[in-house]
Amino acid sequence: MNSQTVSAEGKGSIDVQLTPDEALALTGVEFNGNHKIKSDAQRKIRNAFEKTFDFNSTPK
Repeated sequence: MNSQTVSAEGKGSIDVQLTPDEALALTGVEFNGNHKIKSDAQRKIRNAFEKTFDFNSTPK
């Protein structure tokens, strides 16, 4: 599995576990017959952000 660390304006980082196919799909590689790969990777990233950062709070 691959790991991707993302910083959000210096507030820290998150780790997202992606399969090699998911990582490739996020770079623009298309998998004929299986469009679910990219949406699964995007969902993993979105869920990790929601768990890590409170987007409803006002910035300090």
